[in-house]
Amino acid sequence: MDVDALIANRVRDLRKARGYTLDELADSSGVSRSMISLIERLETSPTAVVLDKLAAALGVTLAALFSDESGKAVEQPLARLSEQQVWKDPESGYVRRNVSPSEYASPIELVEVSFPPGKSVVFQDAPRNVVTHQQIWVLEGAMEVTVGDRTWQLQTGDCLAMVLERHIAFRNPGRKPARYAVVLATLPFTSRKTQ
Repeated sequence: MDVDALIANRVRDLRKARGYTLDELADSSGVSRSMISLIERLETSPTAVVLDKLAAALGVTLAALFSDESGKAVEQPLARLSEQQVWKDPESGYVRRNVSPSEYASPIELVEVSFPPGKSVVFQDAPRNVVTHQQIWVLEGAMEVTVGDRTWQLQTGDCLAMVLERHIAFRNPGRKPARYAVVLATLPFTSRKTQ
């Protein structure tokens, strides 16, 4: 299935499964009703920022919007390279490949990102009903990652851990594309220790 069609189906299916109208999802995500409708009707390709807001409001990770849950009854623990969903953010041009098997239930998700030089993406702190831990492992190039009010300069081999609960910005300060792995682990909101 085309990745944009997959996203459209997942957003619509998750919205309906949670009993949300377009207006209710718009209110909880901060994404306009018309934009959600355009996404669901496959009339626009949403940006990473819009998808992150929708994922947070729907109670899933961003990677979950790329998984094909079209009723396959058998769990498949293997994701061949040719079967992995690849998506390009229309705003920044970064390319995201979901590495993890989409038909295998796991609290861990793996994603590979190729980030163009000089580009950036800013994710606002959307309210979430799950706790998502994320680690960024730079495989090639350099990335600048801002979490809250702290900025980290990451070089090849560096790994940064964070919880998705604050403003996060990704920027490639270099002249070459950067490539990094993202590891996400999701826990129920109630199991998180108070700080």
